[in-house]
Amino acid sequence: DSSAHPAAGKGPHPLHHRRSHRAVAALSVMAPQGKALEEYVRNHGGTRILKRILIANNGMAATKAIMSMRQWAFLELGSSSELEFIVMASKDDLEANAEFIRLADGFVEVPPGKNINNYANVELIVHTARAQNVDCVWPGWGHASENPALPRALAAAGIMFLGPTAPVMHALGDKIASTILAQSSKVPCIPWNGEGVTAEIQADGSIPEEPFRRACLQSYEEALQCAKRIGYPVVLKASEGGGGKGIRKCANDEELRTGWEQVTNEVVGSPIFMMQLCTGARHLEVQLV
Repeated sequence: DSSAHPAAGKGPHPLHHRRSHRAVAALSVMAPQGKALEEYVRNHGGTRILKRILIANNGMAATKAIMSMRQWAFLELGSSSELEFIVMASKDDLEANAEFIRLADGFVEVPPGKNINNYANVELIVHTARAQNVDCVWPGWGHASENPALPRALAAAGIMFLGPTAPVMHALGDKIASTILAQSSKVPCIPWNGEGVTAEIQADGSIPEEPFRRACLQSYEEALQCAKRIGYPVVLKASEGGGGKGIRKCANDEELRTGWEQVTNEVVGSPIFMMQLCTGARHLEVQLV
């Protein structure tokens, strides 16, 4: 489908195949084709076969995903080609001859530029998934991976999302909402501007607007009052930021004023909050699947 796509100005190009028949054959010598995945799913009590996968990401995330899943398929199914990978590739990734494109079975060219034009564009991802007749979408990290609209839209299209459900993502994907839920559950939290705000999670995974609004900073003047209560140094953060954007360390009033301008301009429209800076800290991150 090379027609224009309203979500990004220019839609995805037709599918381009990357793997030769010789390469596929070489990967398939360990087992007969066609039935290994189906038998594996059936033997483990499953009913839905996920064979054709759209990787809605790029770079290291896409590379690691394809390599890990191919290794799993080789070890469990006897053939690394039991799974098919279609990737989205921007002009920049194509010109760089990115490894994830070379590892995939095929790629669909997507518009270049900011990630809202490609890897963070929910409408474009769903459009591509449907056009390529994939069974599921792997979002990776960053980009659209924490946008609850993606699993909702894919579910409506009958396509599996390889990740958490929209309600769970909604509840824990926002930095402010997740902190409110943590302290509502009596989890000790570092001093921040939303101390004491509690809420009950709603059916869609969100929290009510009123307590969420109370935990957001509305102005520099309010941020200044909170900084004096918490005590410097503090961290000013945009809840929709990430990757180093929308976050500033502030050690005094002057740095706070500058930080406020920078954070609000880097992530326009994002809710803002403040936490005490924990200096010399280390953290252990545990992910439960």
